[in-house]
Amino acid sequence: MNDRIQKITSEIESFVASGKEELEQFRLKYLSKKGEIQELFKAFRDVPPEQRRELGKSLNALKKLAHEKFDHLASTLQTRESTNIGFVDLTRPAEEIQLGSRHPISLVNNRIINIFSRIGFTVSEGPEIEDDWHNFTALNFPEEHPARDMQDTFFLEKDPDVLLRTHTSSVQVRVMKNSSPPIRTISPGRVFRNEAISARSHCIFHQIEGLYIDRDVSFADLKQTLYYFAREFLGPNTQVRFRPSYFPFTEPSAEMDVTCKICHGKGCNVCKFTGWLEILGCGMVDPNVLDKCGIDSSVYSGYAFGIGIERTAMTLFQIKDIRLYFENDLRFLKQFTSAVE
Repeated sequence: MNDRIQKITSEIESFVASGKEELEQFRLKYLSKKGEIQELFKAFRDVPPEQRRELGKSLNALKKLAHEKFDHLASTLQTRESTNIGFVDLTRPAEEIQLGSRHPISLVNNRIINIFSRIGFTVSEGPEIEDDWHNFTALNFPEEHPARDMQDTFFLEKDPDVLLRTHTSSVQVRVMKNSSPPIRTISPGRVFRNEAISARSHCIFHQIEGLYIDRDVSFADLKQTLYYFAREFLGPNTQVRFRPSYFPFTEPSAEMDVTCKICHGKGCNVCKFTGWLEILGCGMVDPNVLDKCGIDSSVYSGYAFGIGIERTAMTLFQIKDIRLYFENDLRFLKQFTSAVE
């Protein structure tokens, strides 16, 4: 055993640690419960009584030496690291930088804002948690309208009703109450509806709603504005069609469709095999809405429109499932690294 103690003593005295890995190897080899010094203490039980006194002193000295060596190595490494703070080794290989990208929703949102900003529209924003008056009543929704039911809207409180906004039209109400015509604004933001999640719909989505109020505004002004938007956004050869529709806050109202760029008009699950994809609703602002917001409907008229960002992005990037936007799958998001706003 004396030979073994001397051999380990020599190893400890000559041990050099250039980093934390070597220091940990030293600890495991000599100071851990399964280390060599612990094994010597186990073997010490079988030593004859007449030899225990001298061997015990040698073992205790060896253990003390190992602990002192470990502390010295740890202190030396710590001093070396603190001395090298701020030192940059220019010969080291560069670390790979992962390229990020904007989310496709942000790309489309910013692009739409840029298009309408060129023709004088300002940006207005409002709260996502709304009261009934701004979200429904001021927009001419009747008391019995289905949107006021829990099955269609996420209500947070009742009496008074507080809810997650179902559209950014509530922002337009706030603008009309606090501004005087002419008004020309777009309202981007996130909205919430109690809908079943599928390839075409989600309970959370994004909108940009536009509003223009002035004297002698007509439906022809609305159509020309939206023609301009569609061709700036999707290209000069984009085909557009308007279909009559109904919204409580506009009269007359219409839906605007564009040729589905995923199937190029042949029909697919995104366009419900019609060849057309609805990207926005629009219409002339109902006089009742103007009057409720303090604007004289006998003097002023206006138009409004609402664009669904997710579906518009599906058309632009040929995405077939709306759920991909919300899954945070890097394989999907990395496709937009090189996309240009």
